[in-house]
Amino acid sequence: MDDGTLSITKRINHSKKRIYLTPSIMLALQCYPVHELNVLQKHIQDAFNYSFKLCSTPSRYGHMLRFTSVQHTFSFLEFISPVTNTCPSMFYKTNWEWRYNEEKQLLLEQYPNYEIIASSSDRYRSYSSEEINCILILHKEGQSISNIARAINRTYWSVVYKIRELKEKKFL
Repeated sequence: MDDGTLSITKRINHSKKRIYLTPSIMLALQCYPVHELNVLQKHIQDAFNYSFKLCSTPSRYGHMLRFTSVQHTFSFLEFISPVTNTCPSMFYKTNWEWRYNEEKQLLLEQYPNYEIIASSSDRYRSYSSEEINCILILHKEGQSISNIARAINRTYWSVVYKIRELKEKKFL
């Protein structure tokens, strides 16, 4: 638990008075060379079926392994919970519910009238064929991304990424 941590990204939408908290797991292993991290990354994938991504550290000194998927983060935390739940002093690194409540309390003091929303894998659900057809039609009509997002009840950024994907696949 020493070199790993539960990192939380905060995204504040002042117009909607919402704060989104997105968890990810980081293994801060800056002292290891990249080729050794690649070996560890492959071992974790083969042994446990978790796909960490190799990233440079924010300070640019060394590298780390990180989840880029909220779903993987929650799955991994659940997987390690039989061990980590025995160590409350490390909950800030290993327990999403505990950490979310701590972050929420701090944010509500700073932003008392805001809604705090935790990311979940449900927010990243697959697009249905009906939603994709609606995107294609509305995009061809020249509708804004905001209007498309409202029409299919998705977030703005989710639609941005889906449109990008549809363009890459030559649907748009």
